[in-house]
Amino acid sequence: MVCGETMLLMLAEPGIPLERATAFRRSIAGAESNVAAGLARLGHEVRWLGRVGADPAGRAVLAQLRAEGIDTRHAVVDPDAPTGLLLRDSHPARAIDVQYYRAGSAASRLTPGELTAEMVRGARLVHVTGITPMLSDTAHRATLRLLDLAAEAGAPVSFDPNIRLKLGTPERWRERVAPLLGRADVVLAGEDELELLEVDPAGLGGLVVVKRRDKSATCGELRQEAFTVPLTDPVGAGDAFAAGFLSGLLRGVPREVCLREAAAVAALVVQCANDIDGLPDRAGLDRALAAFTDAVDTVHR
Repeated sequence: MVCGETMLLMLAEPGIPLERATAFRRSIAGAESNVAAGLARLGHEVRWLGRVGADPAGRAVLAQLRAEGIDTRHAVVDPDAPTGLLLRDSHPARAIDVQYYRAGSAASRLTPGELTAEMVRGARLVHVTGITPMLSDTAHRATLRLLDLAAEAGAPVSFDPNIRLKLGTPERWRERVAPLLGRADVVLAGEDELELLEVDPAGLGGLVVVKRRDKSATCGELRQEAFTVPLTDPVGAGDAFAAGFLSGLLRGVPREVCLREAAAVAALVVQCANDIDGLPDRAGLDRALAAFTDAVDTVHR
């Protein structure tokens, strides 16, 4: 189960700066829903908790989530607030401009009272990121409520800081998000994020996966190097990594397998222009792993 904002994404044609772009491709974007889509494609049942506006963008978001096989029965449609919008461009070797239009969005109006025990009942895992508590004061309190509900239901929590400085200053992130890492059973965080939050991974009680600056990842003494692939767009790599790792955890495979699959899912996603096109199904992931690790023929005939 995941909880967070999903926005309508308008992605500029590849290689064209945002201010010069005239053609855009519509999709969806949201850290938690990226993970949800990744897990759903890998064969897991996934539930999405979130809010959208009663507008065409909200209907498009829900339609896309449902097309991925994600359970949206608890989604709230707000008649008085818009669905968030994200505009960005896509360059393989140049800075990417990302513009968020989410202030006052339906998702930012998430409140603790909207979350119930029924929503969490039966969940084998609850995944959330630092973005949700940074959306608003009520969304912060709702995140705390979600963690309480997960604890009451005996559902482990995975947490990815997913720091976006357009949502707040480093001080604000340290105030709101750093304490949440200590409540998670699984933490998936960038090395730079842990430094900004001033969190020592050794002091966290759960399973900690650190995404390193050199693109490798570590989990305790285990280390996984990134697979070398042609880069089209790096956005969404962290969410793809999380989906691959959490899929392994849910299947009970060894940690080194979780890391390897996470790296493979991320490698597939960065070869595509948006966050979810490259997410593989189980057969696609197995083929990719065989190509990455066994040097087999990469053409599937």
